Amino acid sequence: MTSSPSLQSDLPDDRLGHFIAAALALLGQRGFTTDADQIAPWLTDWRGRFTGRTLGLASPACTDEVAAIVRLCAAHGVPIVPQGGNSGMSGGATPDESGTAIVLSLRRMNAIRELDRSARTVTCEAGVVLQVLHEAAERENLRFPLSLGGKGSATVGGLISTNAGGTQVLRHGSMRALTLGVEAVLPDGSVLNQLVPLKKDNRGFDLKQLLIGSEGTLGIVTAATLKLEPAVAARAVLWAGLGSLPQARGLLLHAEALAGQALEGFEVLPRHSLEAVLDYLPGARRPIEGDHAWHALIELVADADAADRLPELAERVLVGAMEQGLIADATIASSEAQAEAFWALRENIAPAERAIGPAVQHDISVPVALMPDFVEQTAPEIEAAWPGTKAVGFGHLGDGNIHYHVLAPAGVDAASWQAGDGKAISRMVHDLVTQWGGSISAEHGIGQLKRDELARLGDPVALALLRAVKNALDPQGLLNPGKLI
Repeated sequence: MTSSPSLQSDLPDDRLGHFIAAALALLGQRGFTTDADQIAPWLTDWRGRFTGRTLGLASPACTDEVAAIVRLCAAHGVPIVPQGGNSGMSGGATPDESGTAIVLSLRRMNAIRELDRSARTVTCEAGVVLQVLHEAAERENLRFPLSLGGKGSATVGGLISTNAGGTQVLRHGSMRALTLGVEAVLPDGSVLNQLVPLKKDNRGFDLKQLLIGSEGTLGIVTAATLKLEPAVAARAVLWAGLGSLPQARGLLLHAEALAGQALEGFEVLPRHSLEAVLDYLPGARRPIEGDHAWHALIELVADADAADRLPELAERVLVGAMEQGLIADATIASSEAQAEAFWALRENIAPAERAIGPAVQHDISVPVALMPDFVEQTAPEIEAAWPGTKAVGFGHLGDGNIHYHVLAPAGVDAASWQAGDGKAISRMVHDLVTQWGGSISAEHGIGQLKRDELARLGDPVALALLRAVKNALDPQGLLNPGKLI
């Protein structure tokens, strides 16, 4: 057997050879490979921050095969790194450098097992890509109400494992709220099957919720039953210019009171972010004229029964906000093309920032009511402590989750700045978030990126409980080692 840098291992040669032979016999050539070229794309995380090594890549085709390879790994003491679309932001699906683990990809498990139109549920395997799920629901005049920028690569299993959010959490919640049942392989190879959704079930702990957000450290999600909603018959996309983030909070409360369940999304972005996208995105146009410190992007939706009343509701939201002095100017998208153009301005903030230069990104949350004050008070603190930086907050104001980025001074070397000042800045941001009663991870998970910070700042009682659960379910510590805890 030949080896490459990506396949080197600290395991003894005889044990290594026996395990690989057994894995190949179990899964076949398509289901298990040690070919370095095939494996290489899956050894580095999406952001390019972490690269590891592996014994091999397992790609089981069904739950029984997942269970079988997990039992084999348990028997040989081989760690497992579960992986979906490899689009995570915290390095949670990347193996470490020891080379002792296998990567277990769920990408071949991509079947939609059942879509029940009357019950508005879908049961699908972990490897189903989010965009494929959207399209399947749309064909039945339904929708899965969670969307994010990586919908073309993110998988159902990964979304569940990280409790993903997105732009529709304000109305529909994160994956915790949308996941009705799960099927998962546990560390000993047994299969937990709780796919049938029950509205009332008091048979002890809600085990599916234990797995949601556990980042593959307690079990490998192989399938899930998810909640669907009726297709949107009409939507109104609004853009407003504001003088401050507290005014944006006031606009949110106003829109919630007036629009109720019609309010689907509420995003904020500062002047700096809008200007960056306008410079970056070809053909991008400013939605409204004037120099506004902050901008709000609002989406209202309606089903067929309320579609005719949606334009009037959108007008009332903006007129009322203007009368209350919450906004300086606003507009409503006049077409679907313009609505998509408004959303493109929001969705291209991250690549526009990357074009400017290096930055450290923070996926944080604080209590919803405190978010405006947090951003307005802490950004000057960061910029004063690190001259030349620019602290920028944007994102989901309605659920207290802001993407808090700190851009580097002009002309710095990206790698050295990230390793030095960048890490120190992140530490300061996390300290501030903790002081404000918030979370250092709102929707992207802990992974290996924030593991040490969670250990430093997390509540000792909560951390002890996390470790106790991990030790109870995975006493060998084989599932996704080095992640989360």
